[in-house]
Amino acid sequence: MGTCASTGLRKGVVVNIEATLRSAAQAIEAAEMMSGREVHSVWTGIGGSHIDGINSRGVVAVTGKNRETREIDGEDIERVLEAARAVVIPMDRQVLELIPQTYIVDDQKGIRDPLDMIGVRLEAEVHIITCSVTSSQNLVKCVNRAGFRVDGLVLQSLAAGRAVLTEEEKELGVALVDLGGGTTDVLVYSEGAPYSTTTIPVGGSQVTSDISIMKSISFETAEKIKLEAGSCWEGASLGDDIIVPGVGGRPPLPIPRYQIEEIVRPRMEEIFSMVKEKLEKLSLSRPLGGGVVLTGGGSLLLGSTELASRIFRLPARVGNPLPLGGLVEEYRSPEYSTAVGLVLEAFDREGKVPEKTGDTRMREKGKPLFERFTDWLRKEFF
Repeated sequence: MGTCASTGLRKGVVVNIEATLRSAAQAIEAAEMMSGREVHSVWTGIGGSHIDGINSRGVVAVTGKNRETREIDGEDIERVLEAARAVVIPMDRQVLELIPQTYIVDDQKGIRDPLDMIGVRLEAEVHIITCSVTSSQNLVKCVNRAGFRVDGLVLQSLAAGRAVLTEEEKELGVALVDLGGGTTDVLVYSEGAPYSTTTIPVGGSQVTSDISIMKSISFETAEKIKLEAGSCWEGASLGDDIIVPGVGGRPPLPIPRYQIEEIVRPRMEEIFSMVKEKLEKLSLSRPLGGGVVLTGGGSLLLGSTELASRIFRLPARVGNPLPLGGLVEEYRSPEYSTAVGLVLEAFDREGKVPEKTGDTRMREKGKPLFERFTDWLRKEFF
């Protein structure tokens, strides 16, 4: 693994190409040094306030190879997904993800996989995630200029959910709240599939900025104080005062911990209240039985789950990536949920899946042995 401070992004969008590509290159270089492997291509997470999600439905008549039995085949499924994809979106936006929620065969609802079923009419309900064309192009350009090929773009909150959510939570209905630096991404699962995607343009950097302004200290010092003493639950800040280095040769100043809490808590309450407003506007078929799962660096603040439970009136927990082998203690932190999720998504989309949790062996799905061998030769020597 490798990490580097991100200086070229603001609210999830590239604002400085040179700074962003330097950050990406340094992080990947650190991971290369640790692993002893050379990286040529990457799966890239995308987020920001330009992300939007809509639900759509497509309907087709089943053709099938056997006209008499009307058996649904893969071609029918592809046609119904294309029909659901045919929604009007502005010219400056593109479809990032199309995720099937459920299928309906001749008015029989709740079908997850209609392949080989018999029917006349096939419907699909899907969740379509769109993004800004220019924002995605700028992100890809940064990675390319850093010397790497982009294998694909994946929504960051979708990747984080892949790493931290259980299948049971997805079935019951759960809201994943990814508290990033510049934005807070919210992904709602209902009956096992994504139902709503939204982004709030406020994140952990606003909390740091509040401390910096209120206490007249540098942003870097404020970030350290937030990580060391930040709390968003009343009465949780106990202990000695924090000693802050003086600016411009001035003597160090002590700051009581409760004063940091009085700055952090209102901002976190505001973020959670904005998320709650978004959730209340959704027309869900049933309440979120899986509660709220907090992830991202902002979820590390002391008292974040207690504050979330009070505001949402739902059970809340911090989402850590599930153990998958390797440097388990290093990456089992909410900060790395998106990165771990990207690895898992890459496994799925490239036709490889882990055998089981904690096992580093992989199996390839559906590929003959000779084809797998030629793929390995191409990757290793060409």
